[in-house]
Amino acid sequence: MGFFDRWAGRPIKLTDGAFWRGFFGLGTTSGETVNYDTALALDAVWACVNLIANSVKTLPCLVYGADGVTLAKGTDLYDLLHDMPNMDDTAPDFWSMAAICLCLDGNFFAEKKMIGDRLVALNPLHPLCVDVCRNSRNERYYEFTEDGKKRRISEKNMFHVRGAILPGCDRGLSPIGVVRNTLGNAMAAEKTAGKMFAGGMQAAGILSSDQILKPEQRKQLGEVLGQFAGSERAGKIAVLEAGLKYQQLTVNPQDAQMLETRQFSVEQICRIFGVPPVMIGHAANGTTTWGSGIEQLILQFTKTCLTPMLRSIEAAARRDLMTAAERKTTSVKFSLEGLLRGDSAARAEFLSKMVGAGIYTVDEARSYEDKAKIEGGNQSIVNGTMQPLAKVGEAKPANLNVTAPKPAAA
Repeated sequence: MGFFDRWAGRPIKLTDGAFWRGFFGLGTTSGETVNYDTALALDAVWACVNLIANSVKTLPCLVYGADGVTLAKGTDLYDLLHDMPNMDDTAPDFWSMAAICLCLDGNFFAEKKMIGDRLVALNPLHPLCVDVCRNSRNERYYEFTEDGKKRRISEKNMFHVRGAILPGCDRGLSPIGVVRNTLGNAMAAEKTAGKMFAGGMQAAGILSSDQILKPEQRKQLGEVLGQFAGSERAGKIAVLEAGLKYQQLTVNPQDAQMLETRQFSVEQICRIFGVPPVMIGHAANGTTTWGSGIEQLILQFTKTCLTPMLRSIEAAARRDLMTAAERKTTSVKFSLEGLLRGDSAARAEFLSKMVGAGIYTVDEARSYEDKAKIEGGNQSIVNGTMQPLAKVGEAKPANLNVTAPKPAAA
């Protein structure tokens, strides 16, 4: 279903912000129009959003019981968040959509489907089709537009995750809208570069002559010079007659620092999404940090980009998907250990330390590697040299029952 299909047959008002945002986009100082489609057409935006979405996709969403340790497997909430939120989407697909919506719109909406008091599905909604409203009693509700029809959804039936938000606002700030001028500048640079390539890398200029040309001569001259326009004809030589002289008007790409401008735009976009440039394949000044500082960059990406987003999702799940009683006995948390699946050495070191410290049992560690349980693997073990801090320095008691060995006979 396209964007226009969702609004077909519905009178559009000036106050319908969702429609105008999606149809016209947002104006910028560069003259470019920024909306979700045009923003994603920038390779840096797509790379950042895709990286974040794929990273979230790899992290399992776990539901824990009252002790905060035991997984609440078999419960409806665990099945929805960990396995399949609805009949159309798997959990990785669902959380990937959540990340994309938060990156672009700053909001993620999913309608709760109930059978009695039982939550049976979470159906994601396009953020441009959802308006957050308040009634006369200041109660929040949502208006969803589909196939030209508007439908009201109560707050208790909506799962709403917000990104950055200001006090008094019901809707999260759209990153694309806030930084539209930066994206507009990047789009303008891309368009300028494209036109230069389409024109065969030829800068605009004028032809001058000391003679007055007739209209027919002007038309003929335009047709002749048009044969040398375009990237396919770049490098061909145009012969100017009748004393015609060519004078360049615009600066060339090197003088305009076009390459530097486009590189700087990539770095600006990476700052917007909190992604280290090298993680999307952008190496400043032709250098790269792969093999040297990439571990610290991944750690920075996890701490400053992924963790805040995941924390917002976890808090929204606690608020919208649990009853007051369930909040006391149930918790939701994404497992960041999912990022280790592609690093065998880091995963082995992590599991070894967790088992050696008595945090994981052997069976729990083996489950990460899809290995079967073993006898005695359900017990915690620790390094034998470890002892309680209060016991450090105490002498070991002598064993009075041990008899000293007799000296060997001469």
